[in-house]
Order: sequence, then C-alpha cells, then structure tokens
Amino acid sequence: MANIAKIFATRAQGVLQAAARQPQVATRFSSSSTNNWEYIKTEVAGEGKNVAVITLNRPKALNALCNGLMKELSTALQQFSKDQSIAAIVLTGSEKAFAAGADIKEMVGNTYSQCIQGNFLNDWTEVARTQKPIIAAVNGYALGGGCELAMMCDIIYAGDKAKFGQPEIALGTIPGAGGTQRLTRVVGKSKAMEMCLTGNMIGAQEAEKLGLASKVVPADQLLGEAVKLGEKIGTHSNLIVQLCKESVNTAYETTLQEGLKFERRTFHATFSTADRKEGMTAFAEKRPAKFTNE
Repeated sequence: MANIAKIFATRAQGVLQAAARQPQVATRFSSSSTNNWEYIKTEVAGEGKNVAVITLNRPKALNALCNGLMKELSTALQQFSKDQSIAAIVLTGSEKAFAAGADIKEMVGNTYSQCIQGNFLNDWTEVARTQKPIIAAVNGYALGGGCELAMMCDIIYAGDKAKFGQPEIALGTIPGAGGTQRLTRVVGKSKAMEMCLTGNMIGAQEAEKLGLASKVVPADQLLGEAVKLGEKIGTHSNLIVQLCKESVNTAYETTLQEGLKFERRTFHATFSTADRKEGMTAFAEKRPAKFTNE
C-alpha cells in the first residue's frame, strides 16, 4: 500500500489550493424548496419519486467537507425529513470521491478554545439524527471526515473502487466525528486501531467483509442500486421503518438487556398503529398491504 501520509499530505495541499479557487455552483432544491445550493445537489429519484438523492458537489476539492457544505447538507436533510412523500435518502459524491476528508483549509488555524466555544463539528450531527433511513453510496475516496460521514448513515453501499480510511494521524490529530467510535463498533478494536494509528486505507471488498459496507457493486451502477434499496424500503410503512431504525441504533448505545427491553416495548407499541393492523390483515388476506403511515 502506498505511503498514506504522503498521499494524504498531497491531497491536503490540493484541497487548500482548490478550495481557494472553488467556483460557486448553484443547484435548485428539487421539491418545493427555494434553496440555491452552493456545495450540494439534490433531486428526487425512483419510480415513485420517493427517494431523495443528495450529492456532495465540490469536485475540484474532492468533496472536502467545509462548513458551508455541512450546513447545506443539514438543511437539506431537515427539509427531506419533513417531506412526507420521501421514504429514504441517498447520500453520495462523485465517482472519484465520496468525500476525501474535512476541509483542512478551514481547520488549520483553529485553536482549542475556538473548537470548544464554537462547538466545532456540531453541524455534522444532523446526519446521525435524521429519522428517515440514509443510504451512503460511496464511490472513490471516503477518508477522514468522509469515512465518518458515511458511517453516520444507516447503510453503506460501496462502488468496487471505493477506499475507506481514517488518516487524521498523518496530520497530527485524531478523528473527531466518530471515527474512533463508530468504526470500532463496526470492525472491532484491532482493525479500528490499525486503521486509526497507521492511516492505512481499506478497499471496498474488505469493507464489505468487515461489515463496514453491506454491498459492493460496480461504480457505474452504485447510485442506481442505492436508489433501488431506498425504493424497497419505501414499500413499507414509513412510520414502522423509523421505529425499526431507532431500535437497531439502540443496539449500539445500550447493553444487550436494555436493548432487548427497548426492542420489545417498541414492538408492543406497533400494535397501537394502523399500519401494523393493516400489514397483518393484508398478510392473512393474501394481498398487498396499503400503509398509511399511521
């Protein structure tokens, strides 16, 4: 494997230069919003137009995650979350890079007191807080903050040339948006420690083997496969999907016994919903269910 420190340092220098001359690209939000995006693009996809696609759009900076991009991403997620016609969200980048890291140009002058008082990286948390399922469609590099961003999503589909890594160690710092925490929970202590302490990258196939990615597909088919997954999720009750997502996430945050108790109580709660009654009735009557999200 190439010297990751050299690769990352070269990329960082390129990001600094590219960010300085990055043009403003305005893309209109595709539903009823009037937002003009500078760093992202949004659209609604799928046969039923129920899958939102958010594309990180700083190609010359390899989609480096600047503050402006993360604020726009947070806003778009909030808007799609309120849109009852949207069942799932796909987050993607370019074929070359999902996101090659946080924007070093913005971070280089930060001080400890500024990070604390400004609650640095707080805008990133919207991805993890979003109730609707988010599918990360990762092509190319997902490094540093890009890998962390993908891990905040609920499901990761990877293009066959995707690369994942936490190379912050080469810049004299550590992951700050979940890299040491979520990665450890997914791939285990030993592999997470190796990746974080060396900065070494792993490919898509290894990411799938470790459970970091759930599926690997050819790069040119990645977005289509992610949208299909969102459409499949959209055939179910949005209400129950959100409850199920919350229950799975709880497994990472509690003991087994507490998680089992939470799961059972959530299962019990579904019996107060119209969709649970419709789903079981439709099964008994051997017909498709007609969910109302109630």
